[in-house]
Amino acid sequence: MAKKGNYYCGDSYFYKETEEAFVCALADGLGSGESARESSKAVMEVIEANPSLTIENLIKKCNEVLVGKRGVVLGILRIDFQNETYSYSSIGNIGVITITPDGERKRSIPLAGYLAGYRRELRVTRGKISKGMKFLLFSDGVHDRRLSKHSTEAKSVEMITENYKLLYGQTRDDDTTLIAMEYV
Repeated sequence: MAKKGNYYCGDSYFYKETEEAFVCALADGLGSGESARESSKAVMEVIEANPSLTIENLIKKCNEVLVGKRGVVLGILRIDFQNETYSYSSIGNIGVITITPDGERKRSIPLAGYLAGYRRELRVTRGKISKGMKFLLFSDGVHDRRLSKHSTEAKSVEMITENYKLLYGQTRDDDTTLIAMEYV
C-alpha cells in the first residue's frame, strides 16, 4: 500500500517457485513516489530475469542496475528444495522474521545502508528448512513490534497479513508491504 497521500508505492516485490527453488524479494525505493517506484521496479526486473542466481549474485546485478538511479533497500529470501535449506539477506530496513513450527521467532538484523550502484559488503543468513516454517518480509511501513505481537500466534500466513491489515492498515506513514510465507 502506498504512503497516505501518495499515488505511487515505492515498494516492489517479486516471487517465483520452480522445481529447484523458491525466491522472494522485496525492495523499497529511497524516498517515496514515482522515483522510488522506478528504482524498486528496476531491481525486481533483475531478479525476475535471474531467479536461479545465488543471493550474492542477485544483489550484485541489482546494484549494477541502480547506477544513476535512486537507491533501494532490499531483502531476498531463497529456499533450496533439493538441499532443504533457506538463505536470506537484508540490506537497509527490510525486515525478515523466521518462525519455526514450534513458535520460535527470530528477527534478522539487516545490514545497514542501501544499494545505489556502488560495491558493498553482504551478509547472508543460512539455515535448514522445516515443514511449517514461516517467513515474513516487510518494508519499513510495517511496525515490527506490532507485527511480532500477532505473528507467532496466527495459525496461517493469511491470518498474519489480515490481522495486521485490520489492526494497523489505516495508519500508514510510509509505503507498506508485508509478505508472509509458509514452507509446506
